[in-house]
Parts: sequence; C-alpha cells; structure tokens
Amino acid sequence: MEEYKKLIELSEELTLLGDTSALLGWDQETMMPARGVGYRAKQMAYLSGKSHDLWVRPEVGEWIAACEEEVESHDGNEDQCANVRDWRFDYDRATVLPRDLVVKFQQISALGKATWAEAREKSDFSIFAPHLEKLVDLSKQQAECYGYDECAYDSLLEGFERGARASELTKVFAELRPELVALGKEISERGPRVADDLLAGDYPIEKQQAFNREVATAIGFDFDSGRIDTAVHPFCSGVGPRDTRLTTRYDLQDFTSSLFGVLHEAGHGMYDQGLPADRHHLPVGRAISLGIHESQSRLWENHVGRSREFWQYWLPKAAGYFPHLATLSLDDMVYAVNKSAPSFVRVEADEVTYDLHIMLRFEVEQAIFSGELAVADIPAVWNERMKEMFALQVPDDAQGCLQDIHWSMGMFGYFPTYSLGNLNASQLTAAAKRDCPAIEEQIAAGDCSALLKWMGEKIHQPGSRYLPGELIERATGETTSSAAHLEHLRDRYLG
Repeated sequence: MEEYKKLIELSEELTLLGDTSALLGWDQETMMPARGVGYRAKQMAYLSGKSHDLWVRPEVGEWIAACEEEVESHDGNEDQCANVRDWRFDYDRATVLPRDLVVKFQQISALGKATWAEAREKSDFSIFAPHLEKLVDLSKQQAECYGYDECAYDSLLEGFERGARASELTKVFAELRPELVALGKEISERGPRVADDLLAGDYPIEKQQAFNREVATAIGFDFDSGRIDTAVHPFCSGVGPRDTRLTTRYDLQDFTSSLFGVLHEAGHGMYDQGLPADRHHLPVGRAISLGIHESQSRLWENHVGRSREFWQYWLPKAAGYFPHLATLSLDDMVYAVNKSAPSFVRVEADEVTYDLHIMLRFEVEQAIFSGELAVADIPAVWNERMKEMFALQVPDDAQGCLQDIHWSMGMFGYFPTYSLGNLNASQLTAAAKRDCPAIEEQIAAGDCSALLKWMGEKIHQPGSRYLPGELIERATGETTSSAAHLEHLRDRYLG
C-alpha cells in the first residue's frame, strides 16, 4: 500500500541520518581531536533534531495508522507486522518529546562524554557532576513525557528492553543475588587454584593486536566489514550494514584484558554483521533489544572465550605471540581466566560477581530517578554499596562511580540489560549445544562456525521480527530465567 511505501522511504532516510550520527560518535571516541568536541556536539544535535523533525510530522502518524488497519484486516506477513509495530512504538515515543528537549539532550550528551573522560582520567567526580545533573534532569523530563504506570525509571528502561519493568527486574535480582553470594563464598572457601599473578608478563600492544585479530577472525568476525580500534571504554558501533567498528583497551601486563574486550565486542559485532543487510533500513532489520545484544557479547566472551575447549586450541597459539605462556598447563590457563573474587571494575569482573555490579548500578539509578539520591551524593552511596556488597574500600572515583561511560551519554536504564544478557547467553548456549552436540569438540579444534551458524539462524537473522521474550522462547524453548545461568556458573567454578 502507498502509506507503507512512504514509511519505507522515510525509514531509509532516518537510517542514513542515524548511521551518520553513529559514525560521528565512533570518531569522537577514537580519532577526534579533543578540541573538536564543541562542534561535534552541534553536529550530532543537528542530526538528532533533523531526524526528530522528519519523524514526528502528523502525516507519518496517519501512514502508520493506515498500515495498522491494513495489517489487521489482511494478516500481513511477519516482517510487515514487525515494521508497523516498531514504527508505532518509535512514533509514539518521539511525538511526546519536544524538539528542544531532543536537541539539547544530544548536545549535552556529546559534551558529557568528553567531560566524563577528563573526570575519569583525573579521578575527580566533581568535574563530571554538573554535566551529569543536566543529563539526569533531561532524562527525568523525557520520562515524564513518555509516561509510565509504576515508576519513571520504567519509561527509560523501555527504550533499551521492550517490556522490561523495574519491579520484575527487582524480583529477578532478589532471586539471583543470594545464589551468587553463596557461590562466591564457596569458591572463596576452596581457595585459589592458581596464583593471582600467573599471567603477569610483558605484552606489547602490537602483539596483543595481532593475536586479538587472529582470534576475532577465527570466531567469525568479518574484517572486510569491520575493524578494531582503541578507546577509553570498549564498545561496538554498527555504522552501516557492512561496517561494524569494535574497540578495546590494552594492559601491558595482562593480555587477557584486551582479548576479552575484543571477544565481548566481537559478539556484538557478529550480531550486527548477522542481521539481514537487505533490511537494514527497516525496523525488522535491527537488533531487537540490548538484552539480546548483550547475550551475544557475553556468550562469546564467557561461554566460549573462558571455556576449556577454547584454550585447548588457543593457548599454544597465544604462546607463539607471548613465549612465556608456553610454561603454562591447560589447567593453569583455564583457572587463570576463571578466577572469582570481588573487584572494583565491572568490565573486568568475573562471571560470578559481574551481576552484583549490575545490581549496584540498578539500585543507584532507581534511587536517582525516584528522587531519593542527589547526583552530588553518588560517590558516597556508590562506595558504601561497594563495601556492603563486595567488602571493598573504593580507592578513587575512577575505580568507583566514574568507571562506566553510560551515564555520560544519558543511557539510564541500560545497565540491567547486561544481566538479562547473561541469563539469555546461558540459555542460548545450552540450547545450541543441545541442538548441535559437536559444538564443544569443534571449538576445541578452533572451529566456531556451527555455534555462529546456530546464533545466526535463531537470533541474528530474525532481527526484530519478535520481541525479546518471544525470540528467546523460540530459540531455547523457555522464557528467560536464571536457572541455566546458575547451572553454568556452578559447573564452571565448582565442577
């Protein structure tokens, strides 16, 4: 129908604008001179305002309404239904936001990232606090515009994970937390299996880069459609259907820091590369949620990259780049990359303690948006929670509340998707192994193609045809729960 064709044309134009903005964002984090941030903020604000203007026109709402009637009366195919469903969702959220709020949020966000980077480098929260206060205020305005049934935080969470609610996540975390604490205690009582500094050594960046590229290529990341660069905080940015940018950071004394960063971001990247490229300009060609996206990154980082099978193949190759690793046994290597102990930094946390980091951020964010916590008081509350949950005394802001980039971009409601990703990753891995029993044997031989093919068919290619809960249920046979994840952790750390 004519209205559907008009929406497709508009969707393509908005996708071009969005991808251009994503490219500018990637450049800001990797290549842009520091003094360029002011103008970059204006560029990104302009693109955001332009996209908003194109999308919120009254005739667009009329086109969507006409398509809804057509789909309902003629049982449109799944892709058409998904496109119309997501156009409606995006339109309803966009039309309630004043243009000035959209533009201002984008501009403050771009400036906030640079300020956060400076504050993190100097380990001084007070540098970042004024920008964070602005972003919190703007996000609260957005939440009020969106509307909500239970709490303002839900309306922000909805932007990252369709259908998720803080009350339901609170229940999930309440069930998960004591299990993780008990597991961590049992692991601690068993004592360390290898020395903490077992992997300490000299790891030149150029050799880390070469090894990481070999690993990323082997698991399936396509470098003809992607690249790896360096950033303060590792991330993956898809800037087109055949252009996916990964970043990582390097530790000269520990090569696994950059390696697991690459495995994590390559998981995101292979999801982006696996989405239907011919539908990139349509809602159905996008990733459906952050909880699904994180399932892919956590799966390749942890279920593959920390597995015995992975290191059976890759330890000898790693020793080729870093000769002192040749003295390690396979057991030593597996234990070294699967140590569990409380730590300050989320991105370096082990699988057992990782979700506790997410719970801390989830609680802090809820307190911010309920009005219980002022921005100025975040460091004190953060440090208090770290002491309570991890028995750790936070040494400085850089290792405390300034360690993550998300708040500098106004991404409130994002953090819970990491834990949803963990739960989904465990279910998906179990289901893939059930369907393809040879997967572990193949990984031990350096072949990840069967696992990637399964993920492609079950998760990547459907795009956003199904909402997150339905997608996971179709792939695994059950809705998201903590059962498979806890079984995975017990098997890996206590087995």
